[in-house]
Amino acid sequence: MRNWSDEKNTMENSASNLSNIQALQAHAQQVLPLITQALSAKHYREIVHQRISSQQSKGSETDYQGLTRAQHSEFGRVMIKWQLNEGSDQNFADLNHEAKVLTSLASLTKNNLTAIAPPILAYDNSTIPALNHSQQLTIIVMPYYLNASLAMRINANNHSLLTVQQKHHFIVQSAHLITNLHNAGWLHNDIKPSNILLDGLLPNSADNSRVMPDLLLTDFALAQCFHAAKKLHHLAGTPAYLAPERWQGQGATVQSDIYAFGIMLYEILMGERPFNIDNQSNDPLKDWAMQHCQQPMPALPLQYNRYQSIIDRALAKRVEKRYQSMDEVLEGLKRL
Repeated sequence: MRNWSDEKNTMENSASNLSNIQALQAHAQQVLPLITQALSAKHYREIVHQRISSQQSKGSETDYQGLTRAQHSEFGRVMIKWQLNEGSDQNFADLNHEAKVLTSLASLTKNNLTAIAPPILAYDNSTIPALNHSQQLTIIVMPYYLNASLAMRINANNHSLLTVQQKHHFIVQSAHLITNLHNAGWLHNDIKPSNILLDGLLPNSADNSRVMPDLLLTDFALAQCFHAAKKLHHLAGTPAYLAPERWQGQGATVQSDIYAFGIMLYEILMGERPFNIDNQSNDPLKDWAMQHCQQPMPALPLQYNRYQSIIDRALAKRVEKRYQSMDEVLEGLKRL
């Protein structure tokens, strides 16, 4: 069993120092056996906990969130997202909100639209005895995707194995996913390679340039309807992909999703992000803000210079100079 502190979506109240991480590890030894017991009672087996994180909710209550792999007689191999919270308060980034988004997207898929997100196999709220008193356990069950996420395919170990065609496929299909999400009336607000799943085979062979898996978006904890988008003004998202205007206190928009896509486009091509900070930084949020707001865009090598104009517009520091829609991004990719 592995358990560690995840890079939190909501940067407020995240585990940001060693003492917090150690406290989370200590709590994990209490929380995870309770989750295992609750899932076993729901007929899940071969339970493997992959991730746990925590954050303070309103008041002094602590919410725990995690990701667990398991086997089920009806669903087969599954991934289970779970949340354990002490009170009845529902904060913005909870699983009930995510289930609402996934249900909305699933209804669109039934109307012959291309799938945007994984299907929900099960969704359940229950009360369990935990940590000396009853707590609410919420779970969302989705299929397990053997090829994991795009992040795994473009990490240091695997990036050199990708062909130019596969990189372009990942870029174009990611753009289509985000376009379809926006056309469905939702902002994602946390676009990044680890939130894009590969649905299909990608074998390790000498010539796999024709193997092009389908992609799916995941993790909709921060997703917003367009009409509610400007209500989210607190700094939320993953710092490495957060647009300059978000650091300046502005609300999430289509353009902030486009900016995150631009970071990911560069990462797919180069195997690294265009902006980075020192891991030992004393003030990482300030350093990330300076990178996104002030650091010029690195030039692509000659091999990929045809993508330069797309990246430049997607990563424009000023919103009005950025692409105004993902449809425009797709048009630019088609012209390549």
